[in-house]
Amino acid sequence: MAILLCRVDDRLIHGQVVVGWGSQLGLDFLVVVDDELSASEWEQDLYRAGLPDDIEARFPDVEAAIREFPDWKASAQRGFVLTRDLATMRRLAEGGALAEVEINIGGLHDAPGRRRILPYLFLGDEDREELLRFQRAGSAVSAQDLPGARKIKLEELLNLASG
Repeated sequence: MAILLCRVDDRLIHGQVVVGWGSQLGLDFLVVVDDELSASEWEQDLYRAGLPDDIEARFPDVEAAIREFPDWKASAQRGFVLTRDLATMRRLAEGGALAEVEINIGGLHDAPGRRRILPYLFLGDEDREELLRFQRAGSAVSAQDLPGARKIKLEELLNLASG
């Protein structure tokens, strides 16, 4: 499988993604799925500026990503899919793209209705429901900010969130 990881991180492309995950996974391409960003060339250029020359960046909207996902999975190149929020990742799952794919929750920060679960993760009730939907759809779900950090599986994450 050429899609090595799907990650939810509200900061999108930043140092942890590029240096931490990109170098660890040996990425050839990074796909940022975001309806608004897909329509903004200048924002795409800003994000591309933070990537090494050997990592290609793609910025499809959700519908295009669902269509292209089988090709990315079958590719000989190594890829990483990134969304800004759980709702976008859910739309990919509902479109059939994420079956048997690991979903990494790497950064959801403070917002109304959320409380701190981990230093990099704030969740509300609806967020917890979203995570369970991914699991029911056949995706493994875990939280992990960097490759060398401890991976926190969904069950433990939900226990932390209910405490």
